[in-house]
Amino acid sequence: MQHVRVIPTLLLKDWGIVKTVGFDAETYIGCPINAVRVFNANDVDELILLDILATQEGRTPDPERVTQIADESLMPIAVGGGLRSVESVRQMLACGADKVVLNSAAIEVPELVRDCATHFGSQCVVVSIDARREAEGWQVLTRRGTTTTGLDPRRLAGDLQRQGAGEILINSIDRDGTWEGYDLELVEEVSSEVGIPVIACGGAGRLEDF
Repeated sequence: MQHVRVIPTLLLKDWGIVKTVGFDAETYIGCPINAVRVFNANDVDELILLDILATQEGRTPDPERVTQIADESLMPIAVGGGLRSVESVRQMLACGADKVVLNSAAIEVPELVRDCATHFGSQCVVVSIDARREAEGWQVLTRRGTTTTGLDPRRLAGDLQRQGAGEILINSIDRDGTWEGYDLELVEEVSSEVGIPVIACGGAGRLEDF
């Protein structure tokens, strides 16, 4: 049986974790340090931390808080939110992150993925693609689902791999926070376009979903 990597995603807002539904309807659910301790005890494979206000506020995740979480974590962590330059990525890695997650900037700053892969290696560059179902397929959105791009997630994933991305995080906006299971069709379509690992995100609620 193929090993399934369990990679929780924590959405950070200020110094708390929130749960969203369809990228909206935020509900506070706890402290990130306590969550990390729970995941440590349950032998989680990796952890993704996304600061959901960073891009909107034109900043990066707080370095001190990232360091605190990294120091507490027994598992590799990936950090995302507002990372738009090689230097901002370098800062997160210096704080203890093992990987970074690029989202809006991977589209808005075309050279960023390639530059980060060149400086730090593809193995630490994860690109998150937020996709919403439409009448014919899916469309990629950026900036927490508020900006349409006209891009197809499958073609974008292939382009990102060629630019140097080491992993693709495919996030279904429609399934986000619903506990209705992953959009497997979306995951399979994206996976078929690339030869790098694809992380499914959005909708998991039962063991069977994995």
